[in-house]
Amino acid sequence: MTNCTCCDGIPRRDFLRVGALAGLGLNLPGFLELAAAGAVQPRKAKAAIFVYLAGGPSHLDTFDLKPDAPDTHRGAFHEIPTNVPGIRICEHLPKLAQCAEHYSILRGVSHTLGDHRLGSLYLNTGNRPLPSLDYPSYGAVVSKELPGRRDLPAFVAIPYTSQTTGFLNVEYGPLSTGQSPKPGVPMQLRGLSLTGGVTLEEIDRRQNLLHKFDTAFGSFAQDDKLLSGLDRFSQRAYDMLRSPHVRAAFDLGSESPAIRGRFGPHAFSQSCLLAARLVESGVRFVTVSLGGWDTHADNFNRLSTQLLPPLDDGLSGLFRTLADKGLLESTSVLVTGEFGRTPKINGNAGRDHHPRAMFCLMGGGGMRGGQVIGASDKLGMGPADEPIPPDNVAASFYHSLGIDHRKEYHTSSGRPVMIVRNGAPIGKLFG
Repeated sequence: MTNCTCCDGIPRRDFLRVGALAGLGLNLPGFLELAAAGAVQPRKAKAAIFVYLAGGPSHLDTFDLKPDAPDTHRGAFHEIPTNVPGIRICEHLPKLAQCAEHYSILRGVSHTLGDHRLGSLYLNTGNRPLPSLDYPSYGAVVSKELPGRRDLPAFVAIPYTSQTTGFLNVEYGPLSTGQSPKPGVPMQLRGLSLTGGVTLEEIDRRQNLLHKFDTAFGSFAQDDKLLSGLDRFSQRAYDMLRSPHVRAAFDLGSESPAIRGRFGPHAFSQSCLLAARLVESGVRFVTVSLGGWDTHADNFNRLSTQLLPPLDDGLSGLFRTLADKGLLESTSVLVTGEFGRTPKINGNAGRDHHPRAMFCLMGGGGMRGGQVIGASDKLGMGPADEPIPPDNVAASFYHSLGIDHRKEYHTSSGRPVMIVRNGAPIGKLFG
C-alpha cells in the first residue's frame, strides 16, 4: 500500500435542498437546542471505520470541483451527477456517485496547519496539537469507551496507522496487521499465527509461567501504568491467539462471492473488505490507510490512474457492503486526509498544501447521508460561510458512537483533559 512521504458543484436551485449551508448546528448551544427539540437522533453506532488519505487529497479534484473557475484553478476533471439530485462529484469516482445516499460530504472544513505531521495529529484526534500534550487518537478513545469481545482486538490498523494512544495506556493501542490482504491469500498476522513449530500447549505453558512472575511481583506492576497496560495487552493477545473467532474474522475467503466480487484486487479495496468483516465480527475500531496524496507534481495523472480508481472501488464497496449487511446504521465511517490542496495549479501540474479548505466524508452511525454540509468559496480557497473545524468533525464522530466528546480524562500527572477540547457536533448530520 502506498505511503505518504513527505464546487460549489451544486446548482444554485439545489443549494438549500442538499444542505450546503454550514451555519446550522456548528456550535454547542445550537446543537443542544436541536437535541432538546428532538431533532437530533440518538447514536446508533457501536463500531467505527476511519479511512485516512495520507498526504492531503485535493478537494478540488474529488468532492468539491469548481467547474466555473478559471483554467489556472479548475483542473482537468469534470463533474458527474450522483444518485442524489443536486450533488455532483468527480468523474473518476463513478461508483461512489451511485451510492451517495450512504454518506455526507463536508465541504469547507478548514484549519491552519499546513504541515503533514501537525495536520495529521489534528485530523486523527480532533484536537489542535500542543507541544505539552499528546492527545489520544480516535482509535484509542473508542477502545477505551467501547470495550468489545475479550478474544478480539478492539482496534485494528490495516496495515499500519499514525494513530497513537497519547497519554492513555498502551492497552488501547492498535493491532497492526503489518500487511494488506490479498485476494485468495490467507493473512498471517504477526503475533497471532503459530509458526516455527510452536503449539498451543507451549503457549499455555509460557502463559502459566508469566502468571507466576506476576504473582511474585505483587502490586508493583499494577502501580506502574506502562507495565499494567502491557500486562492487560499481553493477556488479551493470549486470548486472541487461542480464539477461532479471531481467525475467522480475518478470513476473507469466508465472505460470499457476491460480496468479494464488489471489491477489486488493489490493497486498499481488499482492506476495505476486511474492515467491513472485522466490524461485523465485533471489532470496535478499524483504520484503513491509502497514501500518496501529496501531489505537488503530476496531480491529475496520479489521481486519475493511481489514486481515485482504488478509492472509488474500495469506499463504494465498503458503504454498499455495510448497508447490505445491515451494519451501516451501527458503524460510523469517517474519511479524511490532513488538509486540502491549493486551488491554483503550480508549474509542475500539481497542487500544494492548503489547510484552509478540505473535505471529509461521514456516514453511518445514525448520521444522515445524501447531503452536502458546508461550502467552499468560488475558487475553493476557503469556506464560503461558517468554517467547519476538525474539532466539530471529531465531536460529531464521537457523538455518533455515543461518546461524550466533553468527557474528561486525566494524564499521568493528574491533568484533566477533555476528549475534544473544542468543537460541537454538527447538527445537520443528525437532524
